[in-house]
Amino acid sequence: MTHPPFPVSVEELRPLVAHAVLAPSSHNTQPWVWQLHEGMVKLFADRTRALPVNDPDDRELTISCGAALFTLRVAAAAYSIDCTTTLLPDGHDADHLASVAVRHAAVLAPEAVLAAAIAPRRTYRKRFAAQAVPLEIVGALATAAQREGAWLQVLASDAARAAAAALVAEGDALQWADARWRRELAAWMHPRRRGDGLTVPALALPLAHAVVRTFDMGRGVGAKDQQLADESPLLAVIGTPADHARHWLAAGQALQRVLLVACRHGLQASYLNQPIQVAALRPRLQQLLEHPGHAQLLLRIGYPTDALPPTPRRAPADVIETP
Repeated sequence: MTHPPFPVSVEELRPLVAHAVLAPSSHNTQPWVWQLHEGMVKLFADRTRALPVNDPDDRELTISCGAALFTLRVAAAAYSIDCTTTLLPDGHDADHLASVAVRHAAVLAPEAVLAAAIAPRRTYRKRFAAQAVPLEIVGALATAAQREGAWLQVLASDAARAAAAALVAEGDALQWADARWRRELAAWMHPRRRGDGLTVPALALPLAHAVVRTFDMGRGVGAKDQQLADESPLLAVIGTPADHARHWLAAGQALQRVLLVACRHGLQASYLNQPIQVAALRPRLQQLLEHPGHAQLLLRIGYPTDALPPTPRRAPADVIETP
């Protein structure tokens, strides 16, 4: 294949963003803005979609943007477009998370094989099948995280799994006891037609809002989440050597690479991030790990028993800016 004699156009970049917006994000906030230029994509954080109670440092917001950035890279590879990514390119603009120089590629990048997993990937919150994940797949997931500058550690022992599950329940109790956290959660419960947030049927939405805002359901939610953790074939932590925006972007890219590799093998995942979101619990989770550094995400991974519909997304046009 020879290189076309012209740069990658803005119109050629739009399909890449259409794939990138399928990345997971905290509370499905989709906190990203994409600027498209000839030969260049710029990723910006949309802090109007921040979660100041759940995510006061915008750590998860940045991780979400990192996941979208990796998805863009995979889509680009499938379209025979090479990417050269620069993280945090503008020291004066903290919202400018990445610049991606693009050019037509002579050969497909290795990430192209992951493109078919972008659309069927799901956040699977139900119980998984009682089926072990083969060790070679576990190794592939760890390698995927490592390739993006992060690490993945499986909580293998019964004691570590039980301790992590107990931290999840404790985190649920602390979060639900906070009326500000409940109000923020309720604010992101939306009907599917909105295209973002946590989907609730329109007819049930007023009651759901009132219940979440009013009642501390931490004990019941915690018991359910603890059971999900206990029963999951894999509990795994993605972490990074340090804990700043650059490392959060690495964690997000590692997360999406892990999720897409998992999906290629028939696996899905969901999050039990409460022990990381609650600052007092995060060091206790880290004590369960062999890796030095900072836990960024706690995943449960397994084989789904049901096919789920896609989570709603905003239209790509709503998150694209052109000069």
